Amino acid sequence: MTQHVAETVTFTLNEGVTPEQFVQLSKASEGFVRANPGFVFRRLSCGNDGSWTDTVIWKDMQTALEVADSFGKQDFAPALMAAIAPDSVSIRHETILWTLMPN
Repeated sequence: MTQHVAETVTFTLNEGVTPEQFVQLSKASEGFVRANPGFVFRRLSCGNDGSWTDTVIWKDMQTALEVADSFGKQDFAPALMAAIAPDSVSIRHETILWTLMPN
């Protein structure tokens, strides 16, 4: 049985980019993410300190790595990446070992 993988990307936005603008830029990636058969779930969040977290759950590590590799080559990527402070980006891929869901 393959284990799901959490892709967690943390970052801050460049000066002058509003949360509303960034959410709209992120929504442009929806079709690409949904089109991948290994897509399970995605959440974008922002803390009070201005740090952002984009979490995507993939069916397995191979899918997570393949999508991560091709993400930057998509048409929407330049505008999305231009909104993010480059030195602030951290990307992790971790195997999910346990999940608790509501009843």
